[in-house]
Amino acid sequence: MSLAHGRPYLAIPGPSVIPDRVLSAMHRASPNIYAGALPEMVAGLWPDLKRLAGTTGHVGIWLANGHGAWEAANSNLFSRGEKALVLSTGRFGLSWAESASKAGIEVELFDFGRSTPADPNRLESALRADPRHEIKAVLVTQTDTSSSLRNDIAALRAAIDAAGHPALLAVDGIASMGCDEMRMDDWGVDLIVGASQKGLMVPPGLGLIWASERAVARCKGADLRTPYWDWTPRFNATEFWQHWYGTAPTHHLFGLRESLDMIFEEGLEAVWKRHKALARAVWAAFDAWGADHPHIALNVADPAQRGHGVTAARIGPAPAATRLRAWTETRAGVTLGIGLGMDTADDPRSDGSLRVAHMGHVNAHMTLGALAVMEAGMQALNIPHGAGAVEAAARVIAQSA
Repeated sequence: MSLAHGRPYLAIPGPSVIPDRVLSAMHRASPNIYAGALPEMVAGLWPDLKRLAGTTGHVGIWLANGHGAWEAANSNLFSRGEKALVLSTGRFGLSWAESASKAGIEVELFDFGRSTPADPNRLESALRADPRHEIKAVLVTQTDTSSSLRNDIAALRAAIDAAGHPALLAVDGIASMGCDEMRMDDWGVDLIVGASQKGLMVPPGLGLIWASERAVARCKGADLRTPYWDWTPRFNATEFWQHWYGTAPTHHLFGLRESLDMIFEEGLEAVWKRHKALARAVWAAFDAWGADHPHIALNVADPAQRGHGVTAARIGPAPAATRLRAWTETRAGVTLGIGLGMDTADDPRSDGSLRVAHMGHVNAHMTLGALAVMEAGMQALNIPHGAGAVEAAARVIAQSA
């Protein structure tokens, strides 16, 4: 017998849960793309998107997923043959490096692994060793969706400044925007890559770029641009179609408008605090499950280095995590994330790893319910685990409310 009938919960790190308000905002006939409600509504998106990122700079939207947003960043930051220093802390850091390399950018890769954040001291040393300033930009994820590692962006900026290097700082905020604290101007970030399907609670399809005045000025001559990816007409649009280089992503924009309204109604700092509390509840559960059971552990040991939108963990021995994910989805209606990029020689399919998302439109009962379902699955599948996990998570929620 399955107990999954009813409303399912997709607890994966993107696409995230879409609020009913966002679905309702998108549920409409196709609008006029030349005048009226759509262009009037979009005019208010730009200041709110800047507010979301903490910037007075530029913002543009592309019809694309996160990989497309990387391409928009690469195309506007670099000319062919220019050099990027990529600080990777998981699968998506490596993927951004691959994207840049395939575009003709020279990539120097610092791979910090999947459980260790980017080291500001190593960054500073690398930049000091570049007296000719060949490195044009440093690329780094804030929170890598695969590993759940969260990098200290302000510290990385400080390292660039300490080296006296003019490199731009470009940050992948796809998994962190709307989940983790983001202060683009205060932290000295020159470019942020974003996407609609995670903390912004909109279906996949919108790639976003926030860019500083410094980045725009430094990159005017970038020769990797093609007409679609060029941010110049988007940042300086005088006609509505120029924002998208063609037809607007109509219904996504209505959804984005509603999601931004929801974020600012709650309060941006309150949104960050909610994500932090839900993340801490998940961590408390894993700490209890893993007590005296070393085959269950969080991927990132230091809580200060964990993202607040997604948690990567090990539940072994393989294929225990894969078996548990199958049970929670088919028997209880909770879909957990795969252990993306967490393969090892002993576990080449990452069957001993999974991810629990707590990003976007997620509250206490959804998180506590997912944890309770996971515990039921461990019991049903005879996966050894420590006791008191749900109670530990509940205490975190009680203390945070």
